Amino acid sequence: MGDVAERPVGIDELLERVRAGYARVEAREAYDAARAGAALLVDIRYAALRERDGLIPGALVVERNELEWRLDPQGSHRAPEATRHDLRVVVICNEGYASSLAAASLHQLGLYRATDLVGGFQAWKAAGLPVTS
Repeated sequence: MGDVAERPVGIDELLERVRAGYARVEAREAYDAARAGAALLVDIRYAALRERDGLIPGALVVERNELEWRLDPQGSHRAPEATRHDLRVVVICNEGYASSLAAASLHQLGLYRATDLVGGFQAWKAAGLPVTS
């Protein structure tokens, strides 16, 4: 008859699965890579959090609902920074959960070096890395 539907996956299991597909980065590693021009930091936090907690200097701010359109190197709405599929993108959300799903989505677009920041912006801030208001 038809295929048996796959068992529903909970969010914790989904996060485990997508994170197994790439190496996540810690705050200091992301900072060093961005400073060396080896990674593009992409802040997907919503405006209220950016206003409350500040910004990471040099990070590209892209709302989560626009991420795929802005980072697809072949897309007509791409950001100027989205030049190639081998771009190392480090997605940053508030605490490192939504960013994992976002990085997995970028992998589906062919951005095979996309990753995310363990602990998100809060880990960046806790590590004493630069933040502007």
